[in-house]
Amino acid sequence: MRVQVELHPNDDGTPMLRALHFDSRRIEVVETVDQWYGPDYRYVKVRGHDRALYILRFDETRADEERRLAAKMLLRSPM
Repeated sequence: MRVQVELHPNDDGTPMLRALHFDSRRIEVVETVDQWYGPDYRYVKVRGHDRALYILRFDETRADEERRLAAKMLLRSPM
């Protein structure tokens, strides 16, 4: 599932998730649980304000605006 995301830079400038938009919903990110990197992508596991866990994949070869539109949700786990 494709999602749109709102990003903000952390202390070292890495774009981090602020919110997810999908199915006409906006989910605020309250915690970044984990993240891991591949050669040209980054996975991020976050907890939303709805207490669900989300895992998203970002293509790190894209520019910020393209990355914002190209995030893919891989997992949504309700709490």
